Amino acid sequence: MSLKTSTILVIDDDQDVLTAVRLLLKTEVKEVITEKNPETLSSILQGKHFDLILLDMNFKSTINTGNEGIFWLHKIKALAPQTAVIMITAYGDIDLAIRSLKEGAADFVIKPWHNEKLLETIKVSLQKKSGSSISSGLTKQFDISSRIIGQSEPMLDIFKKIEKIAPTDANILILGENGTGKDLVAEAIHLKSLRSNKPFVKVDAGALTESIFESELFGYKKGAFTDAKEDRLGRFEAADTGTLFLDEIGNISLYQQTKLLSVIQNRMVTRLGSNEPIPIDIRLVCATNVPFSELANESRFRKDLIYRINTVEITIPPLRKRGQDIILLAKHYTKLYGEKYFKHDICLESSVFNKLSKYHFPGNVRELQYTIERAVIMCEGDMIRENDLIFSPIEHQPAVSEESDFRLSTVERNAILKVIEKHSGNITKAAKELGLTRTALYRRLNKYDI
Repeated sequence: MSLKTSTILVIDDDQDVLTAVRLLLKTEVKEVITEKNPETLSSILQGKHFDLILLDMNFKSTINTGNEGIFWLHKIKALAPQTAVIMITAYGDIDLAIRSLKEGAADFVIKPWHNEKLLETIKVSLQKKSGSSISSGLTKQFDISSRIIGQSEPMLDIFKKIEKIAPTDANILILGENGTGKDLVAEAIHLKSLRSNKPFVKVDAGALTESIFESELFGYKKGAFTDAKEDRLGRFEAADTGTLFLDEIGNISLYQQTKLLSVIQNRMVTRLGSNEPIPIDIRLVCATNVPFSELANESRFRKDLIYRINTVEITIPPLRKRGQDIILLAKHYTKLYGEKYFKHDICLESSVFNKLSKYHFPGNVRELQYTIERAVIMCEGDMIRENDLIFSPIEHQPAVSEESDFRLSTVERNAILKVIEKHSGNITKAAKELGLTRTALYRRLNKYDI
């Protein structure tokens, strides 16, 4: 169905929104009707057929839960199941808008919108309604632009969310286990944003000790400390007008969180050795493998900082919950490493798929990638067989045994071993979690002969 032959109903209690949409659509569609009161929906739909409805998520300004929009969406789907519905939402209701897609909405748009984007969304929704083919699917689009591969429902939900939030400047928090691809999602958000031709600066925040945290992020002036031989801008300034990606933010100390919060709130940085604040214009994306329930513990992470960095939250599922994506990724890496190691015709034996599907992949996509690379290198001929798949022993190290020895020295030794194992041997991160300095932890390692 074309835009020119469509009849559209717009329901929003904001008269300015109704006026703006009517002026935009009146020359683009056959007919546009606006309505402030959703209570009249039943009588309107009984008296006239609409090809598409633009429906606000909120109608009670004192509540603003978004549930009113979901309620009226259900009403529309019951009265006019063939009519496409596009939800109108604000930044804070994006999660509810994502839910609306599962409840039957065709799409959603975020206020304030670009007129071209709104028209394109309406066109695509009308094409979907009439069964017309649409140029490029989400999976293909993301394969090309950001190397994210997936067709499972959880990943398609993430792709949809990226499409919607990327053009905004909302702060994003990406959650997920190690190896799930949080950095790729952050890059995809940047590539889909209005800042895509500007800098994308990545920082492993969890690896920055307190002594270098401020100088790395905020920069310094010549002479600010002994080794400051010249002025240096920090990562915030380097990312100005672009995107700053702070990885492993869940591992920074409370002191570092305080410094970070001040900069995010004020959008100003002050280099070490200077009193002159410098304005910054960045899009902030953060990521952590720490579960949100642990971040909510105020003894570990400041709640006011969580609110600042978490306008929208994206949780990446572990590979074991992505179904057939495991096979898609295995084929992708087989081709990739086949070309790298001059085995261009290499393929996977069917028994390999069964073995991959049954494995739980504690190391997620990263473990799958290394497993396939090893198999490509070591296999004989151009066929990877079941025996060629050897999963990483690193992910299967036995847990520290729980002995019936409750001496404080034994308990302390076991605690140190567990935390070091948890952080894959990273002494800095282990010391932070144990509440020790690196020097103190090294002393205990020597004491317990670890």
